[in-house]
Parts: sequence; structure tokens; C-alpha cells
Amino acid sequence: MASEEDAEQSYVPQKKKSESEDDKRRKKIVPGSLMKALMRPGGGESNPSDGDQIIYHCTVRTLDGVVVESTRSEHGGKGIPIRNVLGKSKMILGLLEGIPTMLKGEVAMFKMMPQMHYGEEDCPVPAPSSFPKEYDLHFEIELIDFSKAKVVSDDLGVLKKVIDEGQGWESPREPYEVKAWISAKTGDGKVIMSHTEGEPYFFTFGKCEVPKGLEMGIGTMTRKEKAVVYVTNQYLTPSPLLPMIEDYEEVHFEVELVHFIQVRDMLGDGRLIKRRLHDGKGDFPMDCALHDSLLQVHYKGMLLNEEKTVFYDTRVDNQGEPLEFSSGEGMVPEGFEMCVRLMLPGEIALVTCPPDYAYDKFSRPPSVPEGAHVQWEIELLGFEMPKDWTGLNFQEIMDEAEKIRVTGNRLFKEGKFELAKAKYEKVLREFNHVNPQTDEEGKVFLDTRNSLHLNVAACFLKMGECRKSIDACNKVLDATPVHAKALYRRGMAYMAAGDFEEARFDFQMMIKVDKSSEPDATAALAKLKKQEQEVERKARKQFKGLFDKKPGEIAEVQVEDRAGGEITGENQKNDLSAPFLERDDSQHCNEADGGQYGMGWFYSLWPSGRRIFSALGIDKCTIL
Repeated sequence: MASEEDAEQSYVPQKKKSESEDDKRRKKIVPGSLMKALMRPGGGESNPSDGDQIIYHCTVRTLDGVVVESTRSEHGGKGIPIRNVLGKSKMILGLLEGIPTMLKGEVAMFKMMPQMHYGEEDCPVPAPSSFPKEYDLHFEIELIDFSKAKVVSDDLGVLKKVIDEGQGWESPREPYEVKAWISAKTGDGKVIMSHTEGEPYFFTFGKCEVPKGLEMGIGTMTRKEKAVVYVTNQYLTPSPLLPMIEDYEEVHFEVELVHFIQVRDMLGDGRLIKRRLHDGKGDFPMDCALHDSLLQVHYKGMLLNEEKTVFYDTRVDNQGEPLEFSSGEGMVPEGFEMCVRLMLPGEIALVTCPPDYAYDKFSRPPSVPEGAHVQWEIELLGFEMPKDWTGLNFQEIMDEAEKIRVTGNRLFKEGKFELAKAKYEKVLREFNHVNPQTDEEGKVFLDTRNSLHLNVAACFLKMGECRKSIDACNKVLDATPVHAKALYRRGMAYMAAGDFEEARFDFQMMIKVDKSSEPDATAALAKLKKQEQEVERKARKQFKGLFDKKPGEIAEVQVEDRAGGEITGENQKNDLSAPFLERDDSQHCNEADGGQYGMGWFYSLWPSGRRIFSALGIDKCTIL
């Protein structure tokens, strides 16, 4: 009884498959409207099914034997067989129903009533001109071949038939460099191009060096794969491979993808390019280095001048020893690390790097001039994965956390706030799986987690993201509402964002929760007051004479003020100084937050203020 109840509970009615348009058309078929006569048997045991590409010749005759149309040259056709994809291509109903009953090589005669060919109501295939669609007709079909096909373009203008499967899963894409054997034939089998001897054809993906349809097909192939790519005329664009595109209805390209070189545009603007010279071991990207891995590399650095001057080579200048560094710690130029983290062990890559991702923001070697573009030839020897915390006891976990926190603090002092934040956040993610067992462990854990959240808040503040800094402080205050340092840091973020009332509340609350913090809170309140006074002074100065004018004269006020030196670029620059925060923090907060907090108190008191600011052309000015 229990098993019957379980069966009832576990039964879930299956969702009914939606009926396709072809299924709806098949319901129109009536007995006797489609008749088949076998003229020549085919071979094999399988029949074509949905998703198969079918290639066939078709000759249409009247019942007394007059040829109406044909694909065969002996009957006035072009000699090019028809290609369709069952379930995808638009076909007359008689062939849609009849061809799936055929074998490869079979020839059959189908007698069709008008509703089974072009006489069908709402037939999706337009009838040829002067076609006798109101008569019963004979359709002689020779099924030349059928096979599974990869639909490359939705309009079926590009299809691919796999001859031999390739290796791996990666396919070429822009801007990869590709080598392939390629030959091309017209639909009737005439060879129009063959590149199958000497060296494989070389081209750069995405550079229009092969016809568009062929490139789309190759973009679905893997190394060593052999395939036929069927391309119709709308995808036969001129290219160095096939300069002259004649009136071909379609071209069949036989392709063997010999090799391709992974080329990555790391920034998407063509400035930082990683070009793989030698394949590594493993699968990309599963076997690439993770964040915080310890990597060993040999590299040679070159200037991008005519001589390709070498400015450093670990095999020469480092006594043959490789460079060893931990990722995510800012120990190498940013462009260098970005590329190495996408390499496999044993891979060799050539990296072309712009100055802002090379040495303009990093310790520059003596022989590298300022603003220099460089190239690195890098070999990744191997790497060690970051330590797994699984199985560590509480003290070991806290020791590992302290090491990462110290690294984060170093990065913060070096001004690498994004990297520092990543270190703190890594530990916080790991802490989601830590469960203290004693009260003492719980206190240590809470204090450490709060400290990390406040470090994250400091990073956000330095990066100009005040709201995120406030959110990080809130995580501490949610757990410990009387945390004086969190109140102080949140107050700083509010003040940088221009939310002065919220900042005042936090500084006053500091005194209530911790008397020892009163000197710091009092100093902060004094600086807050000065900042408010400075904001008010500037607002009065900027709007001096504004309310003496009529609305239509606002633009005139703007011109007069600027002419009188009231709002100049130099004055605005000087106004960025803040008595409490560093200038960079307040400026970045207003810019990163889109200015929505910079004058929030003013807009709340005077909603039309934003429109006035816009009229004056100073709606994005920074007032802290």
C-alpha cells in the first residue's frame, strides 16, 4: 500500500511536446493523396530523419510523362541536386512525408494530388512560374545521400557535415590564426579551388581572408577535424582564398583543420594580445592557474622597436632560474599576470602589451623607457594550487587567514586597492565554511571577520565607491551594533558621499558606545562642520545673483559668473580639497557614484536644485 502511495506521489505528468508546423501539415494527408512506387532499391537499413541533411535529384512529370521541371541536366536542369534539412527546410508536403521512407541510393516515383505539392493551401514553398499545381503529378526522386548535419546559420545558408571527428573541444574564433587544407567544388561537382598541397592555407580568423560562410563553418570545427561545409551564395563573400565569386548557387568546401593558434585580445581593444606559440598540457581553461596560485615562468622581455631589444631574460639575467610569483599579489605587471593566468603548463606565449599594463604602473627596468610598448615571450613551467583549507583545524585556518590578510595590507599600502580587496574577500568567502567550536574561537572569528569587512570598506572608499564602502561597514554593524571603528569608517564614507547628517549621526554614536573614541569622534565632527560650511559657502558663491534674475535669464547669469571668474577650471579644482578626507577619496566617490550623493542634502531640501545645476552647466561638479 505504501509503495502505491509513493508511486502516486512520485508521478509527475510529463509536459506534452508542442506540435510542430510540419506535424500540423501531416494531419491534412488523406488516403490516396500520396502514392509511392519503387523504381530502384537503395542500400543500408536506415532512413533519413529530422535533423538529417538530404541530397536528392527531383524530376516532376505530368501523368502522361511530360517533364515539368527537373534538377537533372538531361532534362533541362542545372545538374545540381537539391539539399534540404528534414525538420528545418521548407518542403512540399509530399516530399516531407515520402523521403523519410527511402534508403540511400533509392529511386522512387511519388504520385501526388495537388494538396500534396504546390497546390496545398498555405504551402510554405512558392510554386515555380507556370507550374501546373492544380494537377496530379509524378515526382521522381533519387536519394543520393543523407547524413547528420550541423546547422551553422539559422537560414540554412551554411551547413556542415563531419567526415572525421576532431580532437578536444576548442574551436577557432577571432582573432585566432588558422591553418587548414581547403578545396572547393560547385554543387554539380566542378572543382573551382584546391589548396591541398605544399603548406596548409593560413588565415587570421575575423579578417575576411576566407568567404564568410566558410569561416562560420570552420568556427565550429576542432583540431584535426575533417568536414564538408556547404555554403550558399549569400555567404560567398570575396576573399584572398576565393577572389572571384561567380554566379555559384552554392559551394561545397572540403576542409581539414590542421592547426590553429590561440590569439586572445585581452582587453577587447587590440592593445593587449596573447598569442600562443606552443601548446601546453591539459584542457583550457580547466587546467589554468587559479587566483593565488604560485607560478614558475621563464620569460624574455623585449622592446617593440626595430631591433626588438631584449631588456631582461630570466635564462640569462637570473642565472637560469625561473621567476616565481603568486598571482593576485601585484608582483608582476598587470598585463603579464592577466596572460599567464590563461596559460597551460608547458605553454609558450608571445604577449604584446601597452605601457599602462606593462611598466608605467610598475617598477620599470632601467633599460625600459617611460611609455614603452613591450613584448614578453613567456613559458609557463608550472604552478602550485592555493592551499586547500579542507581538513584544517581552527587555529590553522586563522593562521592561513592572517597570511592572506597581511598580503592584502601590503597591497593596500602600495595603492593596489583592487588586489587588496580581492585578498580580504577571499578570506571572507572561506569563512562561510568555518564553524567555531568554542566561545573563545567564536570571539576570535568574529573579530577577524569584522576587521576584514572594514578593510574591504577602506578599499572601496579608496576606489571611490562610497555606497559599497557603507554596505561593507553595515555588515559589521549588523553583527556588532556598538562597533566604534565601523561607525567611524561608515561616517567617513557618508562624509565623502556628501551625506552629512548620516555622518554626524555615526560620529555622535561613536561617543555613546565607546567613550575612549571621543577624541577621534570630536575631531571628525569638527572637520565635518568645516566641510559643511565650505559647501554652503560655495553654494552661495555659485548662486550669487541667481534669484535676482527671471527664469529666462539663468543662462545669462551663467555667462556673467564665468566671465567674472566665479566658476573657473582652477577654482573648481581647488574646491576638490576636503579637510577630513584625502582629496582622491572624496573626488572618486562623487565620480564613481555618478554624483548622486555629492549634493544629496542640497537636493533633498531643494528638489529643483538639479535642474538649476544643469542650467548652469555644473550638474556634475564635485563639492567636497
